[in-house]
Amino acid sequence: MRILHTSDWHLGRTFHGTSLHSYAEQLLDELVTLVQEQGINVVLISGDVYDQAQPRTETVQLFDRTLTRLVQAGAQVVATSGNHDSAIRLGFGSSLLSAAGVHLVTSQTQVGQPVLLSAGGVEVAFYGIPYLEPRPIAARWGTEASHASVLAEAMRRVEEDAATRQVAATVVLAHCFATGSEPSESERDISVGGVQQVPASTFAAASYTALGHLHGRQKITDTVRYSGSLLAYSFSEQNHRKGAWIIDVAPDGTIEVNEHAWQTHLVLKTLKGTLNEVLAESTVEAYGRAFVSITLTDVERPAAALDRLKAHYNHVQELFFAPEGAENRQEHSYRRTRESQSVQAICESFYEHVRGRALNEAEATYFTDVLDQARTRGASD
Repeated sequence: MRILHTSDWHLGRTFHGTSLHSYAEQLLDELVTLVQEQGINVVLISGDVYDQAQPRTETVQLFDRTLTRLVQAGAQVVATSGNHDSAIRLGFGSSLLSAAGVHLVTSQTQVGQPVLLSAGGVEVAFYGIPYLEPRPIAARWGTEASHASVLAEAMRRVEEDAATRQVAATVVLAHCFATGSEPSESERDISVGGVQQVPASTFAAASYTALGHLHGRQKITDTVRYSGSLLAYSFSEQNHRKGAWIIDVAPDGTIEVNEHAWQTHLVLKTLKGTLNEVLAESTVEAYGRAFVSITLTDVERPAAALDRLKAHYNHVQELFFAPEGAENRQEHSYRRTRESQSVQAICESFYEHVRGRALNEAEATYFTDVLDQARTRGASD
């Protein structure tokens, strides 16, 4: 049996306000082609199918089309809900979909109940563990209110059932933060009081554990791995090599794991320098179409910097000012102001930070009038 381990599709996600829908469409086309060409029997999605609990119509339609195409390509799908998903919405119609080859595990009542699938004379038991919020689940299961305790109980239930099965392998899907893994900036925190980490040894009894939640593809142990997200969702992921894991299960239960890199990806780049340096022809030629985060180091802030950058870069997603020589500088933040600054100076500075340019003469005059009116009213109250 050949299995494709994916997770964190985050359909409907934006990148600093820019829709990634077309990129998701392109990558899912690539995924379906991979299933067809590599003879994938089972596609796993270990949580966070959607980026929001109430996804947009076009996002739901994209997932619907993809599921249909995967089944038509000869694969079955096993998917669990993550912390971004609405478990109830994602699990709607799960009984009917299961009959068609799409198996959605979204409820704590399904923990320990395997999806039994066969291909090439190999039977595998897939145990989905949806994202489990510790407090309500702990009250039902009689465990401590921590991810580690709840997942330990979930695995106890899995192991109890697996002991009654005669299968070649057991595969667990879970959505958590495993000890020894490396997070990035784009995962939504699932911790309360620092109790989020789960020992990788929790999953030791499984033949293979397909983890989701962290966006970097990584191996925790030979049999416990993260596939990572389909696309990059923060600049901390600009060096990630996005992909998935392909798992081959032999009739004797032997497992072989190989990596697969996606060809579809966002080109991310962090640039730092003066405005003239960032606008240099060679730099623009190299990164003009990339998603860029720019930090300008000019001693004096250039006028209309954002407008000038946007004229040369298609996707200016972040713009920071960090003047060279500024004392104790990390990033120039407009939340930090000096007491010596006037209200008008603070407001004008904030406007320039947000809009990327200074007030023009008409705007400055209007702004002064508004402040004068505010002072007059304040004095009379």
